[in-house]
Amino acid sequence: MGDCGAPGDVNSNVLVARSTGDAQLDKAVWQWLSWDKNQKTKEQIESLLQDGKHKELRDRLCCRLSFGTAGLRSAMGAGFCYINDLTVIQSTQGIYKYLERNFSDFKQRGFVVGYDTRGQVTSNCSSKKLAKLTAAVLLARDVPVYFFSTYVPTPFVPYAVQQLGAVAGVMITASHNRKEDNGYKVYWENGAQITSPHDKEIIKCIEECVEPWNGSWNENLVDTSPLRQDPLKKICDCYMEDLKKICYHRELNVQTSLKFVHTSFHGVGHDYVQLAFKAFGFQPPIPVPEQKDPDPDFSTVKCPNPEEGESVLPAFELSLRLAEKENAKVVVATDPDADRLAVAEQQENGCWKVFTGNELAALFGWWMFSCWKENCSQDADVRNVYMLATTVSSKILRAIALKEGFHFEETLPGFKWIGSRVKNLLDSGKEVLFAFEESIGFMCGTSVLDKDGVSAAVVIAEMATYLEGQNLTLAQKLVEIYEMYGYHISKTSYFLCYDPATIKRIFERLRNFDGPQSYPKCCGIYSILHVRDVTTGYDSSQLNKKSVLPVSKSSQMITFTFQNGCVATLRTSGTEPKIKYYAEMCALPEQSDRNVLEEELQKLIEALIENFLEPDKNGLTWRSS
Repeated sequence: MGDCGAPGDVNSNVLVARSTGDAQLDKAVWQWLSWDKNQKTKEQIESLLQDGKHKELRDRLCCRLSFGTAGLRSAMGAGFCYINDLTVIQSTQGIYKYLERNFSDFKQRGFVVGYDTRGQVTSNCSSKKLAKLTAAVLLARDVPVYFFSTYVPTPFVPYAVQQLGAVAGVMITASHNRKEDNGYKVYWENGAQITSPHDKEIIKCIEECVEPWNGSWNENLVDTSPLRQDPLKKICDCYMEDLKKICYHRELNVQTSLKFVHTSFHGVGHDYVQLAFKAFGFQPPIPVPEQKDPDPDFSTVKCPNPEEGESVLPAFELSLRLAEKENAKVVVATDPDADRLAVAEQQENGCWKVFTGNELAALFGWWMFSCWKENCSQDADVRNVYMLATTVSSKILRAIALKEGFHFEETLPGFKWIGSRVKNLLDSGKEVLFAFEESIGFMCGTSVLDKDGVSAAVVIAEMATYLEGQNLTLAQKLVEIYEMYGYHISKTSYFLCYDPATIKRIFERLRNFDGPQSYPKCCGIYSILHVRDVTTGYDSSQLNKKSVLPVSKSSQMITFTFQNGCVATLRTSGTEPKIKYYAEMCALPEQSDRNVLEEELQKLIEALIENFLEPDKNGLTWRSS
């Protein structure tokens, strides 16, 4: 928890009188009430103390936020393990300390701060307020801050970090999480999300300076400090200009009669997607009026995640109804912070197909490579070209790369790993066309080293326009891609598990399945060819039995490659209490009976769940549809 600070303005006698009988908890309560200047969150802790709710106090105050696959992310509310004014101040103080150690020119180059439109009235907590406090900590220490004057898509922060030469940046967002959540996403000077060891070192620095400094609570500094600049116009203009680098058929876009509907899921995307379509020469997409403007309650959707499988169609309901009324064949949906993209297309029978992230990646991979091939110089070397995906995503890019001659690489789950690797490849003179993760995160081109729903939306619109000229739909082209490179049929889902001990037991059983340190050789009737465990660094497919991917001890992840061509991964979520499974049947081009492949995949998934996860025995909750 860090060292105790000065008593501040809290009457310590009152606190002693209300002692919990637990010295660690008493100290944590005293620190919170001494340091928190947000009346609402302070009252939440005082109320729990008065009501004698010591267990809840311990849960809230005796553990800290830690960096997951998407930075710090948690519910908004009072306590050191929640997102609130105080924990954001503490996090920023730790970041300041770490950056000051690492960059002698920190106070010349500055820091970028962006935010979305989330908020919670009961905690007097909003993304904009948290962003102002982030800026205040730095401005009070004489660091120049590029603070956006209004909400922006998450990709604008990493883009701005690179464009402005800043040492780092923070985006206040919980992306597509439920409305109660918020988050704190940190980008390094290379424009990619921070990876290890930066995250661990920043946590150490946070723990060294938990007491708010003078000036850290002064959110008005954003309006009064001469060190604050608003980068909005410059970054928006430059971003839209850079976007044109991946526009290949402007003349078709200008002339097309194809109509598009866009929903921003009550988030930040509307204005920016409109500008992106304009940059490509399109007429603006038709917005869904009920979802166009920011709304922290996400009032028309049960869940603000356009990826949630079976619940996608209800979430798309307003968009599809509008599309049918307007005779628009394609719907594009950006998630609330506009870094991810979902796509639906009306089929010939009038039904709508919502594409999975892996299916969209097949389309994007084909498109970006085709456009590169048509436009590259005569002496361009395909062996210098790269595409990337996270290891739990479809292997379709690997199949395309094998046939076309470019390179394909995998990274650990999380776009932070993709961004860092892409930067390394670019610095060594390589050309990266596309990267993705199966959870509808796409990076088209390399202007932004993170997933970007704004650019992906307009690229898919150009692709649909081009295909219409060939009398093809997106769905028909997807079938052509699979027939050329081999069907890749995948299914992803999850179980909820709120008990860390149960999760650990499930994975330890797999590591000692047929005896100590012995992984399973089969799953039901399905023989296992290889096992890779990035938690321990083991990979049976390598000569030295060591995983090529970096060891990631903080999370559980085991991948099984089966004799029948299926690849299945079990892993824990970096942001939620989930055990996820990812399974994909990777067929050769000559295996073209999709129904047979789907049936085989389904049977294997059932065997995986029954034999490896044992949901009934372990009390796992099936994902609700």
